[in-house]
Amino acid sequence: MRHFRFSLLLVSVLAAASTASAQPSEPVAAPATQASPEARLAGLFDTLKREREPDKARGIASQILAEWDDSGSATVNLLMQWAAKAANEKRNAAALDFLDQATILKPDYAEVWNRRAGLHFTMGDRRKAMADINQVLIREPRHFGALSGLAGILAENGQDELALKAWQRYLAVYPADREAQEAAIKLEEKLAGSRT
Repeated sequence: MRHFRFSLLLVSVLAAASTASAQPSEPVAAPATQASPEARLAGLFDTLKREREPDKARGIASQILAEWDDSGSATVNLLMQWAAKAANEKRNAAALDFLDQATILKPDYAEVWNRRAGLHFTMGDRRKAMADINQVLIREPRHFGALSGLAGILAENGQDELALKAWQRYLAVYPADREAQEAAIKLEEKLAGSRT
């Protein structure tokens, strides 16, 4: 889609340049640069927050996930791919090594911490998963995947009030997620029942 928009912009700039070349005038301005990743993410999060249709919101969330997949470093992206392949092949130690290397190379990249949290969770180490989720949320407080993981681990440990707060934070970012809404409602009902 971006390629298509860029092509249209390029065609319109070239058309304007060809008509302008027939008359003496000032040079044609270069096309505007694309928005930064942070600006694109901010726009996507604003749209996600306003969207009430679950299917459309899921599409926006997928775009956010795609933005998060790119670390901005070819080396880190490759390490992330290797980690995913190793994890799919159940070579968790190798996957963890790749993710550890990525955290060293790009410690401000939230998604590597999120992937490592998921791997720790899969390996049964909830403590390390929670530590990595904390690192994700320091870097990207809107990370709905990390918030979901946090809520799940807290609920699993019987910390229902904290789990509900995590779901509420999640829904503040991604309000159209029906499964998250249901999880929050169940926790609210459980907590209301335990208070009486």
